[in-house]
Amino acid sequence: MAMRVSLFTREVVPFFLQLALLGLAALATDALLHWLNAVWIGRYLGIAGVLLIIGSFGYSLRKRKLITIGKPATLLRLHEGMAWAGSLLILVNAILAWLAVWAMLVNIASGLTGKFLLQSARKRLEETTQRLRAQGLSSAERQDRLYWDSLTFDAVKQWRTVHYPITLAFAVLALAHIVSIFLFWGWK
Repeated sequence: MAMRVSLFTREVVPFFLQLALLGLAALATDALLHWLNAVWIGRYLGIAGVLLIIGSFGYSLRKRKLITIGKPATLLRLHEGMAWAGSLLILVNAILAWLAVWAMLVNIASGLTGKFLLQSARKRLEETTQRLRAQGLSSAERQDRLYWDSLTFDAVKQWRTVHYPITLAFAVLALAHIVSIFLFWGWK
């Protein structure tokens, strides 16, 4: 039972805390803008949020070797932070784009799910490999015993096949929202 509690505490709780923190931060920022009678700032926060999210794609470009600058681990942390901050800024301006907001939230949930599942699966596979190595099993015996765990890990790595279409749906809805803002903003 202790293993389940620690796994729950280590893997599930941080996932939901990050989602809850994002929602609470967006509500608090929106409330502050209303309190300061500065709701109009939300429009500009949305633009900054979109720019942050676009900037967060540096990690994806590096991973696919479309760019060569930056360390992948550093770019991954930047991707996560910039996407979170950009999402927060967009959420403050949510009243104008509920469909894009829901697509963004599903995209964030998908990204966080993949992050936590992949970390957990990788860690478990590494721990089991180390334990079997410590028991003195040969490479062939370790491979036999790790067969199902390896298949599971490979399956978990496929979460991106779900995350990419969700990201595309969010991008299309966000782009439609941005175009509508430019068309109907009433620039002065």
